[in-house]
Amino acid sequence: MNEPDLNLLLALDTFLAERSVAGAARRLGLSPSAMSRTLSRLRTATGDPLLVRAGRNMVLTPYAEAIRERARNAALEARALLSPSTAELTLSALDYAFVIRANDGFIEAFGPSLIAAAAEQAPLVQLCFAPKPEKDSRHLREGLVDLEIGVMGEMGPEIRLQALFRDRFVGVVRAGHPLANIAEVTVEQYLSYGHVVASRRSRVTHGPVDDALREKGLTRKIAAMVPGFPASLKVAQTSDLIALVPASFLINQPVHDNEGEKARLAMFELPVSTRTITVSQMWHPRSEVDLAHRWLRQLVLSVCRSLVPH
Repeated sequence: MNEPDLNLLLALDTFLAERSVAGAARRLGLSPSAMSRTLSRLRTATGDPLLVRAGRNMVLTPYAEAIRERARNAALEARALLSPSTAELTLSALDYAFVIRANDGFIEAFGPSLIAAAAEQAPLVQLCFAPKPEKDSRHLREGLVDLEIGVMGEMGPEIRLQALFRDRFVGVVRAGHPLANIAEVTVEQYLSYGHVVASRRSRVTHGPVDDALREKGLTRKIAAMVPGFPASLKVAQTSDLIALVPASFLINQPVHDNEGEKARLAMFELPVSTRTITVSQMWHPRSEVDLAHRWLRQLVLSVCRSLVPH
């Protein structure tokens, strides 16, 4: 299948506007001989003479007159597509459903504020939160989601990312737990209770806390495994087990130092040092310059940084 040479489109528009080879050559900065050759190619492509001599001047054929407006519009559209976008985003009229892939803990902690902020700025926008059972760039590459939020993994070199905030692990127990009101929990106290572990694949994994304990020749007792951090908080709330969760997951959870609200959970700093976590938002390059997507990224960034000190 022979594809037409789309470079001829701009030349056709110029010929139909100038109605002469010399005038078209001047406008495009080419020699008259080069424009004559281009006209020959256009005649072959369209099957019409396009320009014919009438006395000392050139005139358009009936076919050329008929397509002049279409050629003008097509050329303008082509130039617009290949020029930097100058469009403005009207948030009040933005009607789109953005898909954000994040884990349950992020949705519980930041979802309400994100939804409220989006509704205030762009009332027609819908935020659709998708589950994140594993780290996988396929959803971004295939356009199934607009944003992915989490800790950077093997996402591929083309994926764009922006750090949202830094997080840390903390210990969490029910409000009436013996460790709830201790100012500084010791390693011995931390290990004297069982622990509930969040594991996506329902198997015990050794994380940064276990590595820090192992350096001291110690281990903790894993009494239960659950699919995610929100479930581990539920277990801790109704048992004597200690949950290990990122501190940001407690943003919408009443803990023992909340004023004017009955506490259900108590948080304490871990008795061992662990590395901090950088939570980022990730997107595919196809959305890099899209104005609506750029607004979404700025919204997520501002909400996260308003809720988590950085």
